[in-house]
Order: sequence, then structure tokens, then C-alpha cells
Amino acid sequence: MDIKDMSKLCDEIIKEVNKAYIGKKEVIKKLLATSLVNGNVLFEDSPGLGKTLLSKAFAKALGLNYKRVQFTPDLLPSDIIGTKIFKQDIGEFKLIKGPIFTNILLADEINRAPPKTQSALLEAMEEKQVSIEGETIKLDAPFFVIATQNPLEHEGTYPLPEAQLDRFSVKLSVGYPKNANEEMEILKARINWKKDDPTEDIESIIDRKIFLEMQRFIEEEIFISEDILKYISNLVVNIRNDDRVEEGPSPRGSLNLLKLSKSNALLEGRDFVLPDDVKKFAVEVLSHRIILKPEYAFSNITPKDVVEDALKKVPVPKVD
Repeated sequence: MDIKDMSKLCDEIIKEVNKAYIGKKEVIKKLLATSLVNGNVLFEDSPGLGKTLLSKAFAKALGLNYKRVQFTPDLLPSDIIGTKIFKQDIGEFKLIKGPIFTNILLADEINRAPPKTQSALLEAMEEKQVSIEGETIKLDAPFFVIATQNPLEHEGTYPLPEAQLDRFSVKLSVGYPKNANEEMEILKARINWKKDDPTEDIESIIDRKIFLEMQRFIEEEIFISEDILKYISNLVVNIRNDDRVEEGPSPRGSLNLLKLSKSNALLEGRDFVLPDDVKKFAVEVLSHRIILKPEYAFSNITPKDVVEDALKKVPVPKVD
């Protein structure tokens, strides 16, 4: 396949997911771009906005294995990664794999579980492997986590540890329908589906083999110039040096912005990165990695404001 074939497949995937998840094509596009670089996605939104529906339809359109874990206060780490159980008939311990052994893991309402359980995902999210009672097991490629969480002001939620937040490539928000017309589209679609789960009708546009080939193409064939690399570096350093920032994005943030810029270029049908590719993901990649100083955290200033200010200040390289 060439770049045009892959870009066309991406359009078909977005269109297929859109059959079940009405509107919000830009959200689907950003989810696809992140998955193509094995990036983990965190959706933070109020209940009932279709986060789980989107994840399920997306996994089906990609033709990848998919498992869902409902996070609850009594969930244990072994419920996610698995454990070893002694089998008397064979006289040895046998590994019982948890739901993390899949391609796409949906961690639904991840902040309903305490930090100990949340941290069970840390190794898998970053190193694509798990350790069970001293044995390290590689996860099948591709592997990434799609997590949903309700806003922290909702009852019964725990804040995600900073180390885990940093492992999410992007933090996205679905949001409410923009107007009455979008709300009407959802209602009409429900009548046409004649069922509560429209993902049953979603077809697989690609399979695991094609998905891995697209990932390889992004890694090896998409060109990014030194000027763009300098632009990403200047953005991140500008944020770290902002007087309002207590702690800025880590180098992991810079690397994720690099990878997502290349992935977006593929979706746009280009084999090279433009500054616009960087701008498109800057807020989603960097905002959740910023801790504001206390005097600004309790004001109207948000991490998103800091990133947007940096985008205005840092000179954009001219592309020949």
C-alpha cells in the first residue's frame, strides 16, 4: 500500500465508526491518529456522552481484539493483569491471563478504582508488557488503552496519579451535542438502528496485519524535518519556563507530540509533517502534563490556556 491507499482506509474507518457514533468526526480522527502510534487515550466527560460506544465501534472497525474492564472500588490488580493458580492435576502453577491480554483495552470509568488498581496498568501502557509473580510477559502488538473517566467532582472518584496521567498520549473530550440539530440526529439514528447497541452492524475495514503495516509506515516513512523538531522542542520548553507553571510536560510529552504529528500527516495523505500537524495535537498532548502553581490553579487560568499562549508565542517554522 502507498500513502494514498492508507489515507483512504483511514477515511473509511472514520466513516464506519460514524455510523454508530453520530457526529464528532474530529474526535474519531484524533482517536485513530493516536492508536496508529500505540498511544493511550483518556476520555474525560460527563456520563452518557457515548465514550464506551465510541471505543467499541472503533475497535470493531479496526478488526482488533477488544476487551472491557469496568473499574470499581473493589477491583484488584489481578482482575486486570491476571494471576497464577496452582493446578493439582498437573502439579504446577498455571497462568490465568487477565483482560489486559488483548489489542485494545477499554478501562471504563478508570477513576472509580483506587490508585493501587489504577497503577496495575502502568507497565502495560508504557512498556507493552506485564509482570506476574516475577514473570515478564510481552503483550501482543498492537496494544493500547482507551480509558474513560468522569470529572473529579462526581461522587466516588479518585484522581489519577501523575505518573499514570503522563502515560496517556492524549486527553480528549467528547462534549455534548453542539445544538438541537445534532441532538435530533442522534434520536433519528436510534430509530433506524432499532437496537440499543448499534456496534453490532459495524464492519471491520482493516485487520491486524494492515494496522501493523500502517504503524510501520508512520514510524519509518513519514518525514519530519529538523525545523519541525526544533518547533516542538521550543513549544515544550516555553511551557516549562512559563511563570504560571509548577511542572511542565516531560520529554515523553515531546515524543508523543512528535509521533502524533507524523500520524496526522498520514491521515491527511502526506508523507511529511507540517507545523499544522503539531498545532492540531498540542493541546491534547501537553495540557494534562502541566501542573499550575497554586496561585494560578485556583484562578481562571487552565493548562489549556498555557499551551495556547505558547502556540501564539513560539515562531512557526517556514516550510519549503
